[in-house]
Amino acid sequence: MGSLDLSSDSSSSPQREFKPLDPEEFRKQAHQMVDFIADYYKKIETYPVLSQVQPGYLRTLLPQTAPYLPEPLETILSDVTKNIIPGMTHWLSPNFFAFFPATVSTAAFIGEMLCTSFNSVGFNWLASPAATELEMIVMDWLANMLKLPNSFMFSGTGGGVIQNTTSEAILVTLIAARDRVLATNGNNQSIRKLVVYCSDQTHSTFTKAAKLAGITPCNIKSIPTNLDAAFSLSPVLLRKVVEADVAAGLIPLYLCATVGTTSTTAVDPLEPLADVAREYGMWMHVDAAYGGSACICPEFRLYFNGIEGVDSLSLSPHKWLLSYLDCCCLWVKSPRLLVKALSTNPEYLRNKASESESVVDFKDWQVGTGRKFKSLRLWLVLRSYGVANLQSHIRSDVRMAKAFEGLVKSDPRFEIVVPRRFGLVCFRLNPFSWAGSGYTELLNRKLLEWVNSSGRVYMTHTIVGGIYILRFAVGATLTEDHHVAAAWKLIKEGADTILKGIHN
Repeated sequence: MGSLDLSSDSSSSPQREFKPLDPEEFRKQAHQMVDFIADYYKKIETYPVLSQVQPGYLRTLLPQTAPYLPEPLETILSDVTKNIIPGMTHWLSPNFFAFFPATVSTAAFIGEMLCTSFNSVGFNWLASPAATELEMIVMDWLANMLKLPNSFMFSGTGGGVIQNTTSEAILVTLIAARDRVLATNGNNQSIRKLVVYCSDQTHSTFTKAAKLAGITPCNIKSIPTNLDAAFSLSPVLLRKVVEADVAAGLIPLYLCATVGTTSTTAVDPLEPLADVAREYGMWMHVDAAYGGSACICPEFRLYFNGIEGVDSLSLSPHKWLLSYLDCCCLWVKSPRLLVKALSTNPEYLRNKASESESVVDFKDWQVGTGRKFKSLRLWLVLRSYGVANLQSHIRSDVRMAKAFEGLVKSDPRFEIVVPRRFGLVCFRLNPFSWAGSGYTELLNRKLLEWVNSSGRVYMTHTIVGGIYILRFAVGATLTEDHHVAAAWKLIKEGADTILKGIHN
């Protein structure tokens, strides 16, 4: 790969007529790319799961300037193999057990191809009627799969929209809640009195969104949780904090509950929390980015008990419903509040359909204006696999996680720290009854480093309730039972090595 020395020939130009989208050339290169991607998927286990490169590695491998003349796709793909893939942490590896999975599938990939091929910028209904209407239909389909009440569906009194991420879903609902309260209080000075609530296990994106919405940082209240309650948010403690804030002249605005927290997949009790929110006039949002997808299975639907009492709900199919990044589904009971807070109506976007208020313009449900035809991806996934196969996929991941949990319990040197609910196992090495928490943490830090540096498995950690724990998240699309068994074998080998070093 290289770039042209302009000082030697500044008049050089491509010999052929420039056609950036020639259908036959597209056909040829797309076939090449699909072959390249399929080969990558077939060989993915041969790469270290966690990239082994050092910061800044790529700048030393690529030219300082873009090429003046075109380069063939073969040359570019060769550079991808030599320079890009070594710098990738392979989220699709069957040995990826870190964070939460980013799931993929053939159907979603094909759906993304179709979405990209149309290049629809569906900011309003008129810009692409099919894009808007399919999204409305697919959001109702998924709501039905989750057994959400009609108050969240277009077929009822609510509706749903595909956002990019949970961050955006929280931000737009926060803004809608804020504007509703400010309109009632009649002056913008009240914003300094607005208070939002979450638990100390709520994703950090909530604090970021609250700041963006203008909430004073000291009014972002994080309620402590504990191991005895499996790190779920206590309605009793929430009520005490809210009561104290009201007594101090503050205005409760918004409560964010979670179904499947990032650290441990804790589940907040929605029904009693909704009672507190309703009593104090708060908007209640449920972040079910990870755990929500499991609720398409009847045996997990209990985690949505009380969902009829909340104002909005979001979940991310890219985490567990095979849809590729990025895809966050947001449902709201009162779409008019979103539209009132976020709508724009410049002259150049005016049209009869929008002004008749007979259509949905999704630009008024999100931060930006432009948007992709993302519902195609979900539509392809739901139609290609059906509810039955998606349920089977989730149950398989949970079954493998349960098997890993059993392996951990079978070794007295290890312990399960937090009860497993979904596909995440939280555990630690704790071989010495006499060891203090600091020493046990050091052992687990060493074990995690040993495992990840092998390149054969990638896990992550967290700290909850002052306890350093290892997270083993099952869910990568390509993961099978033998990968889980091999990962446990590696973890035990690492523990043997570390403990042997201590004894020596």
